[in-house]
Amino acid sequence: MRNATDEQINNDEPLWRYYKTERFVDLLTTGELYFAAAHQFQDPFEGATAVLPPGTCVDPRYPLDGELGERAFKELRRLTKISCWHRAPYESDAMWQLYAGAWKGVAIRTTPGRLSDAATTFRLQPQHQGEDLWGGNVKYVDLLQERIRINMLGRFWHKHMAFAWEREFRLGISLRLAEEFGIPVPEQGIRVPFNLDQMVDRIFLGPSLERNEIEAIRNAAEQAGLGERVRVSSMLGIPRYT
Repeated sequence: MRNATDEQINNDEPLWRYYKTERFVDLLTTGELYFAAAHQFQDPFEGATAVLPPGTCVDPRYPLDGELGERAFKELRRLTKISCWHRAPYESDAMWQLYAGAWKGVAIRTTPGRLSDAATTFRLQPQHQGEDLWGGNVKYVDLLQERIRINMLGRFWHKHMAFAWEREFRLGISLRLAEEFGIPVPEQGIRVPFNLDQMVDRIFLGPSLERNEIEAIRNAAEQAGLGERVRVSSMLGIPRYT
């Protein structure tokens, strides 16, 4: 894994990804991690180098002939595939609610070091030499005040300050050169093989899972050789008030 930023990666920092049950079972069954195309994200500022204040028509930070670059970057969003992880020492109630079906999903805990060791070469076609895997912490910038000047790929590791609560670590694969060499690139995401035994440190069951969902998750984990790594969420703990 190559570092996508100028910030050193802490290979032992805990990273989390929250799944709905069916997506998690699919991961364990296939051993493939989904990388979404950057244009699939709901964030309208994805890849932006600056943000105009509401009602503003002209940005003095930009030349007036920048339309060509805008169109080129829209294509790059299609050609850049990303997997997002949450940096935190502990599980997050907010992340459970947002990404795991209101506490009914599963959380995986890993580290950058584990992700790097678990990664295998992604090839769009078997004869293709493969693509580099990039990783790094997202840097959050006040784009209302600042225009970032960085290479095309590096933009995907910079986000508007309004999203700083995400504390995101990203994996990314750029397929720009593949398309330039005439290899068809999917419009949406790609599935990238990972060694699950190396990638997964712990699996946490969501606090609102139904019994049949718990059984499905435990069975899938056992089949993948990860059964002993399953834990219950700390949110199932018993509160005391005296």
